[in-house]
Amino acid sequence: MKKSIYDEEIFFEKYAQMDRSRLGLAGAGEWPALRSLLPDFSGKRVLDLGCGYGWHCVYAAEHGAASVTGVDLSERMLAVARQKTAFSNVTYLRMDMAAIAFPPDSFDVALSSLAIHYLPSFTDFLERVRQCLVPGGDLVFSVEHPIFTAAGPQDWYYGLDGAPLHFPVDRYFEEGPRNARFLEEDVLKYHRTLTTYLDGLLTGGFQLLRVVEPQPPAELLDKPGMRDELRRPMMLLVAARKLPAPAAARP
Repeated sequence: MKKSIYDEEIFFEKYAQMDRSRLGLAGAGEWPALRSLLPDFSGKRVLDLGCGYGWHCVYAAEHGAASVTGVDLSERMLAVARQKTAFSNVTYLRMDMAAIAFPPDSFDVALSSLAIHYLPSFTDFLERVRQCLVPGGDLVFSVEHPIFTAAGPQDWYYGLDGAPLHFPVDRYFEEGPRNARFLEEDVLKYHRTLTTYLDGLLTGGFQLLRVVEPQPPAELLDKPGMRDELRRPMMLLVAARKLPAPAAARP
């Protein structure tokens, strides 16, 4: 099994200091918008792909999910998730989310928060999710926005005074790996276009329900650098539903 950068000690320690790590969902700027896309969890079997610390798993359990399965490649992430989770119906699995192979109709809801941009193929991932969802099952995910991932470094161009001038967008239609700079470390991510995400759902057996480009909530705008997040989209949130299989043609 491949390794996760989140298992590298220095990177993990830096990640642990982020607001979304220390404060949970309340520290994630996109959470209010993402929460509005989530389905009713009551009695549902939920799969969280790239579950990290398990915040969304706990939220699903708190809101009535019958069972929750969290999948992540990082042993360190899963150790924290298990420590933070008190619900007996939540299970964590160390697994590459790009290689999931659950039986058909295993889950009613699939979630993924800011993890799909680490995968080389969205099409393959989507088909694996479709296979394990029931017909009518919900898929809700967040990814880094294609405008944010296109150029690669994921940083502003700065003026002589150090103020951000503009955000670069380059090689937009050239999908593939990008060497991003995150937490002052080099991180491999994958850029893909908006068409690949949205049309991939529409042609991959899903009905598109909602598309949101979230802005930082007002209560976070006084944090350093947060107002600059109003100048370009950083994230893309999507809600979709698996279509039922087409009826067999009459003889």
